[in-house]
Amino acid sequence: MGELESSESLIADKKVNIHGFADVSPKAELGKGVCVGPGAVIGPDVIVGPNTWIGPNVIIEGKVKIGSNNKIFPGACIGLEPQDLKYNGDPTNVLIGDNNTFRECVTINRATFEGEKTIVGNHNLLMAYSHLGHNCEIGNNVVIANSVQIAGHVVVEDRAVIGGCLGIHQFVHIGYLAMIGGMTRVDRDVPPYCLAEGHPGRMRGLNKVGIKRKSIDKYNKEEYLQLKRIWNLLFKSEYVISDGLKIAKQENLLQSSARLCGFIELSIGKGRRGPMPSLMPTK
Repeated sequence: MGELESSESLIADKKVNIHGFADVSPKAELGKGVCVGPGAVIGPDVIVGPNTWIGPNVIIEGKVKIGSNNKIFPGACIGLEPQDLKYNGDPTNVLIGDNNTFRECVTINRATFEGEKTIVGNHNLLMAYSHLGHNCEIGNNVVIANSVQIAGHVVVEDRAVIGGCLGIHQFVHIGYLAMIGGMTRVDRDVPPYCLAEGHPGRMRGLNKVGIKRKSIDKYNKEEYLQLKRIWNLLFKSEYVISDGLKIAKQENLLQSSARLCGFIELSIGKGRRGPMPSLMPTK
């Protein structure tokens, strides 16, 4: 996150722009070019990377580490205690990467137990009034629309798009390049590349728009056709999903189909409790 100094020295050197009505702890560490608006409160255990803009009346408390070039709009609250009755006051963490936008009144809770983290990656957009609960993990290039309420221990993989005014149940796992329609009740995992919609939410097809933007259909025609065929086998054939997986795994699965089948195999695995292992792409 670049060179960091205490806010006290930064104010003196004018390396940051802190409004006179802001309350910034002298122990906070702010990188060069940070801008803090009026009424903002930044606690002593907060680290903010270079060129991050913190708007009016933002509250950042607890052990929070924020990367560079983020924009945090008015009224956002980051790092406050989790809404979890098991929380006993442990000094847990929030880790946020670079180039994220958090719109008005976004709330991000820190994790529940010592050593645990709530994590947000890079290049994400969380729109107004969205909530990210304790111990969640958000990947990169994720879009979360207005008033999305995400419960604890949810994982959202890279490039997922979540429509507005919906809730996501605890421990749900949203796959890579998945899309969820607005006002869907998300009470179960959404596999990679899939489009979910409804109340309750159900698989409606592939996320064709997202796949097109990722150019899987254009530059990897064989991979796209296999993905369509495997999706139909799993969700539209007469086979139950477990039997469909056995048939699918007899093929030489390309990257997209392998990721889809691997996700579903873990999701329906016998004895699964809590979050699945992360299947986030390495690229």
